[in-house]
Formats: sequence, C-alpha cells, structure tokens
Amino acid sequence: QVRLVESGGGLVQQGGSLRLSCVASGLSLGFSTYTIDWYRQAPGKQRELVAEASSTMTTTYPDSMKGRFTISRDNAKNTVYLDMDDLDPEDTGIYFCNSRNVYDGTYWGQGTQVTVSS
Repeated sequence: QVRLVESGGGLVQQGGSLRLSCVASGLSLGFSTYTIDWYRQAPGKQRELVAEASSTMTTTYPDSMKGRFTISRDNAKNTVYLDMDDLDPEDTGIYFCNSRNVYDGTYWGQGTQVTVSS
C-alpha cells in the first residue's frame, strides 16, 4: 500500500518560515525513481504546483513560486522537503505532495495545513 504523509504545517506569522516534509512508503519501483511534486490549494481556489523534484534530482518551480520556495529530496529517507521562506498570507492553504512515475501512476498524500497570519 502506497502512503505519502505530509507534515510540518502550522500557523506562522507573515515573514516567517516553515519546512514541510513528505515521507513516502510502499512505492513499488523505489522512491528514487519517482518525481515528487508539492502542490497547494488555497480556500476557494484550484490546486497549483509549487515545486517539483525529479528522479534525476532536477528541481523545477513555476515562475510565481521562484525565490521563496526550495524543494529537496533525501532518497535514503524516502523524504522530500519544501522549505518556505518569507511567508505571506497568500501562501495559506493545504499543501500536498504527490509521487509520479510513468510506469506506476500518481499517488497523493492527505495534505498539511499552512496558515500565515498578517
């Protein structure tokens, strides 16, 4: 059974930082072969991509996310991190991770809530 478990969310003041973690288990092809993405969904809005860490250790960010978010992965721990700096109330939402592999499909975690107060 595949499980992706996000953690590290919480309440933080504007300008603060958080580190989110996504721990995966049960991926049949081995964690290192999967691309791991972080998405977020703000209240009343669509889910949007925040960052991507590929199986080749390449990281990608949408233009709107560049500068304050850093994704990294530790394959030995089956974990991907999202470091978020200089947080703004607009960053409030549920943050999800997913794993993707063309030979195995896509799996999602349940999400972790991030709330940024002004």
